[in-house]
Amino acid sequence: MNITPESVKELLKSEDFGERIRGINQLRQLESSMAFEMVQPLIKDANTRVRYAAVSQLDTLGKHDLEKSLELLRDRLFNDSEPDVQAAAADAIGGLKLTVAFEDLEKVYHQTNEWLLQMSIIATLGELGDPRGFELLQEAITSDNSLLKTAAIGSFGELGDERAVSLLTPLASDPDWQIRHRLAQALGRLGGTEANFTLEKLTTDEIEQVALEAKNNLSK
Repeated sequence: MNITPESVKELLKSEDFGERIRGINQLRQLESSMAFEMVQPLIKDANTRVRYAAVSQLDTLGKHDLEKSLELLRDRLFNDSEPDVQAAAADAIGGLKLTVAFEDLEKVYHQTNEWLLQMSIIATLGELGDPRGFELLQEAITSDNSLLKTAAIGSFGELGDERAVSLLTPLASDPDWQIRHRLAQALGRLGGTEANFTLEKLTTDEIEQVALEAKNNLSK
């Protein structure tokens, strides 16, 4: 069956939320301006999974109208009842490089107790590329939540601020090998003498994946 604007509209109007999600997933096969218009009503759908799917589409469809996308994503970031949807909004803000929303992300990070939303915001900061994210990452790197800490390490690597190296190097002795593995990746991106010194140490890590990652990044 060919995917047409009409066939997608029928799916998006279905009472079956699974059909609405199927329609949302087919939007990428339509012309972008049309798809962008069609996805907007679903962003406030009564079903959480539908809202999540619709908000996630803005990561690409939102490029058609960044101003409108910012309005839609800010609304879901602050007002959606489900952390999953809020997290998807944060992800899309990073994907669209909407640096004007940095203060919104920072505010929600400090207001929420939902670790999933916090992690999405921290992971987004690297992709967003706003240097103001450094202090928030510095705060997250001290978290007791290993997943949040791992996300912060990755974003430090993406952000590319060499000041992060001195904050990251103590993590070479972290007991969690996944943190050491992400550390090797981040230090490879950041580069420099201090980063390479720590990567040298990690090449002898007891976990093979960590040692191999360190060797690969040291050779860059």
